[in-house]
Amino acid sequence: MMQREGFEIGEGCQIAGVSRAGFYREFTEQAPRQAEIELRDAIQRIVLENRCYGYRRVAAELRAQGRRENRKRVLRLMREDNLLALRKRRFVSTTESAHHLWVYPNMAAKLKLERINQLWVADITYVRLLQEFVYVAVILDAYSRRVVGWHLGEHLDAQLTLQALNRALQQRSIEPGIMHHSDRGLQYCWQAYVERLEECGFRISMSRKGRPWDNAKAESFMKTLKCEEVYLSQYRDLVHARESIDEFINEVYNGRRLHSALQYRSPAQFEAAQTRQLPQPAADSLQRLSL
Repeated sequence: MMQREGFEIGEGCQIAGVSRAGFYREFTEQAPRQAEIELRDAIQRIVLENRCYGYRRVAAELRAQGRRENRKRVLRLMREDNLLALRKRRFVSTTESAHHLWVYPNMAAKLKLERINQLWVADITYVRLLQEFVYVAVILDAYSRRVVGWHLGEHLDAQLTLQALNRALQQRSIEPGIMHHSDRGLQYCWQAYVERLEECGFRISMSRKGRPWDNAKAESFMKTLKCEEVYLSQYRDLVHARESIDEFINEVYNGRRLHSALQYRSPAQFEAAQTRQLPQPAADSLQRLSL
């Protein structure tokens, strides 16, 4: 006896206990939203590969992919997803006060890296769920490439980056004079974030206008996270995404993934080797800093 694959709509509705009218109403409501999610995902993939593209080039790339999207719609979605102005403006106004937030010069470019906890680099990217986007902020030790703090949240705001910073501070002991480098995004210029950095003795550095390669190590990690974890997964919800990304960062990236810049060792292996090469007093100090 041959069996059909799948169900007719009427049969499916009967099995699920819903009416045809209810099914079509839900489909009509969800289809436009799902289409926009697909478009936003396509836009953000393009921007990830071409960080200097404006909305006109993104729209042209979409057309090359067979998507004929209005430029104004592309501009709106890029603005909503923090892919435009925040990386290009020297000063960013906060909605809570009338003054402007200060943008710090790029001091990391002149820094010669010699040890862990000398320079931390930070960045933000998006993560796609089934029905929405969420955002992940990360902080890496630039010397060892190790992720020392991260946070996944539903909102692209200063609390996202502050949570990642606090998590890093809980996991690692630092000394005054350590440098923190990021782009010029509002989330890193926010008063609460800057005050937390200053409270812990950080020197603050930011990328130059329109120069995403000034934060190349953080950008490189984000591309690794997207290509080796996010694009290969279909997260059910925020909890599922958080669990999967946590496993990737701690078990795979920090623990096992080999880096050519680290003589083909993982960040954890590289840091362990650095500790073994130092005299015992210095090794003990470094071990305390890396905890």
